[in-house]
Amino acid sequence: MLKKISIRKLIISFSALFTLFLIYLIPNNKNDKNKLEDIPQELEYVNNDLVTSSVFLLDSYNMLGKTEVPVSSKDIESLAKELLEVLINGGANEDRIPSGFKSVLPSDTKILSLKYDKDLIKVDFSKELLNTSKEMEEKVVEAIVYTLTSINGVNKVIIYVDGNILTKLPQTKINLPSTLDRSFGINKEYDINSIKDINQVTIYYVNKNNDNYYYVPVTKYLNDDRDKIKIVIDELSGNSIYNTNLMSFLNSNAELISSEKKDDLMHLNFNEYIFSDIEEKNILEEVIYTISLSVCDNYEVKGVVFNVENEEIYKTVLKTIE
Repeated sequence: MLKKISIRKLIISFSALFTLFLIYLIPNNKNDKNKLEDIPQELEYVNNDLVTSSVFLLDSYNMLGKTEVPVSSKDIESLAKELLEVLINGGANEDRIPSGFKSVLPSDTKILSLKYDKDLIKVDFSKELLNTSKEMEEKVVEAIVYTLTSINGVNKVIIYVDGNILTKLPQTKINLPSTLDRSFGINKEYDINSIKDINQVTIYYVNKNNDNYYYVPVTKYLNDDRDKIKIVIDELSGNSIYNTNLMSFLNSNAELISSEKKDDLMHLNFNEYIFSDIEEKNILEEVIYTISLSVCDNYEVKGVVFNVENEEIYKTVLKTIE
């Protein structure tokens, strides 16, 4: 009798444990729902209609690099304001900045007004725009000019501070033209021995942020009276680049045979060493864009036609010509 009671108790205990085990395994829908709702939405800007635009932001080397951010504006004035908000430290759109970059305009800077007319943007900032270090003053102007002139249809910028045109930087005492364009330069580097025959050339290099490449423009001032395109190709195919963190993927044996500006395009004719694969006739994307971006910054053209020994291989169109 005692044995039967013990067996019965054992069976009841086992059944209770088994029931508890099943309850543990069965998911609680309410808790799971809460867990799902707590997961951050990492794909905030990912959709089939994603549109991006270029901005120039500080990288980890304190140079202004060209990167892309998602945008929603359709008209030029709204787009310009949206991009400038990315440049402002703590601005409304600062959360769009890719990892490895940071904004360049001082915090609390406000956009008082912005007007677009033909190819010119006039933008009035609050006085906080000038609350920056001496080392950063010029980069603030460079970032504004290069970001706004990345918008199709915009070639010139006038910067106001509290209603007055900014014509001199208060700390560096650098004089500014009242109307700015990309001839103002960016990430400037001086390699001159004389004030005579100075050539200004902007060259785009490659840098790496985590596993992603991005482009860094450098405006060089040289005592070199050659055509700018020859300087660009020589610099990009050279074995040594002035800044060790910058790169170029152009083969050192690549040679520019001829160049011609025609129909708003720059036609470049190279030898076969521009190819990354001669049999497949492939040109690396980084080679195409370092050359194309450099050409469009130095010449009034909208793109580049790549020829190899007089055979057209590739064409890029980067901007419209008004």
